[in-house]
Amino acid sequence: MNINNYFNYNDGSIRFTRHQASTFAKGVAGDFNAIHDEDAKRFCVPGDLLFSVFLVRYGIYQEMKFEFSGMVIETTELIFPDNIPNHFSLKGRNDKHYMDISTLGKKTEDIEFIAALSEKYVQFSSKTFPDILVPLMKQENVMINPARPLVIYKSMEIYLETLSGSHIELKLKEATLKKNAKKAEVRLEFTILSENKEIGHGAKNLLLGGLREYNAEQLNEVVDSYIQQKTNFSI
Repeated sequence: MNINNYFNYNDGSIRFTRHQASTFAKGVAGDFNAIHDEDAKRFCVPGDLLFSVFLVRYGIYQEMKFEFSGMVIETTELIFPDNIPNHFSLKGRNDKHYMDISTLGKKTEDIEFIAALSEKYVQFSSKTFPDILVPLMKQENVMINPARPLVIYKSMEIYLETLSGSHIELKLKEATLKKNAKKAEVRLEFTILSENKEIGHGAKNLLLGGLREYNAEQLNEVVDSYIQQKTNFSI
């Protein structure tokens, strides 16, 4: 994965075209969420792409937390300064906040480790739907709206015991869904492995909107359509 193919840097700010963001979501992360389609009415840049750009720009810290507070679109110009404090708010030229980042501990700028970890981290998204979310929704008797599915990131976390490794893999540890009326929060906890040895752990927290009562037939249609998109996708 060459992250430089998926953003444009100009005069201290970064922008993403719809094509770049959508291609990254589908071709790198394996994420076919409808809000990342190039022609989506409610289009937004995937959080995994913002995460990956951050790692390339600033390195990997032992502890990192990313909290999303705004949806980045193709006209958003994000300001990435040369240096950042341990608590940093990523803003646009419109002075709007889009992501709050907290870092702690030592850091590495090892290009190979950054590339390996970020690639596996974002590819973990390909397992979210339907593999993880569908069983959770069935268990809680809820489902996303088939006509307007809304699944977005709330936050991401990483905790590393070592800042080096190869053959990186992420393995799901636990998945939970907490519903609140027509909304729900999903927490996916995972371990980070290097050559089959645990070097850290992390979590992705998702927000689901427009929930309704679980309907197996309707949800199966959504899953079939999703799988068909992945099967037919080509860069």
